[in-house]
Amino acid sequence: MQLKCNFLPQDDGRCGWYEMLPPPPPSKPLKGDIKADWVVLGAGLSGLAAARRLAELQPNASIAVLDARRVGFGASGRNSGFMVDLPHDLTKHDYTGDQSADLMQIRLNRAAIDYVRGIVKTHGIECDWREQGKLHGAVEPRGERALEGFAKGLSALGEPYSVLDARQMKAVTGTDFYRSGVHAPGCVLVQPAALVRGLGATLPENVRVYEDTAVREIVVGTPHQLVTDQGRITTPRLILANNAYAAQFDKLGLKGMMLPIYTYGSLTRQLTPDELARLGGEESWGLIPADPMGTTVRRIASGRICIRNSFTYNPDISAGASRLERVRDSHRRSYERRFPMLSGIEFEYTWGGALCLSRNGGAPFGEIAPGVFSAVGCNGLGLTRGTIGGKLIAEYALGSKSELLDILLQQPKPVANPPEPLLGIGVRSTLMWKEWQAGVEL
Repeated sequence: MQLKCNFLPQDDGRCGWYEMLPPPPPSKPLKGDIKADWVVLGAGLSGLAAARRLAELQPNASIAVLDARRVGFGASGRNSGFMVDLPHDLTKHDYTGDQSADLMQIRLNRAAIDYVRGIVKTHGIECDWREQGKLHGAVEPRGERALEGFAKGLSALGEPYSVLDARQMKAVTGTDFYRSGVHAPGCVLVQPAALVRGLGATLPENVRVYEDTAVREIVVGTPHQLVTDQGRITTPRLILANNAYAAQFDKLGLKGMMLPIYTYGSLTRQLTPDELARLGGEESWGLIPADPMGTTVRRIASGRICIRNSFTYNPDISAGASRLERVRDSHRRSYERRFPMLSGIEFEYTWGGALCLSRNGGAPFGEIAPGVFSAVGCNGLGLTRGTIGGKLIAEYALGSKSELLDILLQQPKPVANPPEPLLGIGVRSTLMWKEWQAGVEL
């Protein structure tokens, strides 16, 4: 079986999280013909977790991780940096759903946080790790009703939370934009690109990472072969951890199941001490909108504000300059509504990043062809779902058994999508409708 890799990671703007890091050491692309016991395609959170777990369980195996760009540059380093422990279904108005499914998702999410926490502490990874929870903020009555539903869902799950009024929300955020909020204490906030780079730099010795190594073709067989610009790697076992980019693999059944959906972020320049004093509030916080299509906001301790909103369906898995400019304008409007006391502060960075969603929240986890294993489809929970999916796919591929693995295997497989152009029309219409419904939450 021959798979062409027609879509590869693009620049998609300047990601502030990555750009603020020191330059990485020179990359080591794959050159020549080599062999490995395992190959992991994709050096994001899923791929790095899979490689690490394989190395932990098979310390004598040779493991190769391939990525078309640098570690931390891709989607895993382009999100808003929320390691969410609670249910976070982007298709639900209040993020929660079936109670039994929510309980299983919490188990998986917290296992991911525990796993990453141990790595961060053991290796001293500097990624602004903050166990301070997350806010959910409501701007209008519809959002307040969504927050009430979210709070009721948490009560039914036995999860702690605090309800905040407008005065308390302003004390945290510095803005009187929000009418009410809910604080959930279990979320961890991170600098996502720093976390991913740190995870890549601390892999066990039997893992080799080949960056700037675009895979142009995959020949699935006995063994598998991955052809790159400067070489070829042969392996009996391949793990796909390239998330949205796996949606192009029609012959593996992924193209008709997964949806490459882009979301976008902007980061202000560094605020001055006077500007920070005018803003007030706490030095670090993260806020998720009451409506999933609304605006996520973070204030980071170094003195910048991050704005994240806008969803687009990009089947070519790229975001052009004109689209980024339109998104930047949307971010500007959202920022000005929230922070009029800091009007006119310029954005230093604006970028896009690809989510990998399915219409029913399912993921193609498991062995999808002989010796080919899938850990794609994080459904908007890349930091936690991506991490635990990568860790557990390694255990699954080695025949391990666990309660967490049983939970993940019970989750639904993605449903098939209608063909184009119906799919594109339907997805784009749905996104536009949901953003319109979000109203001033956007």
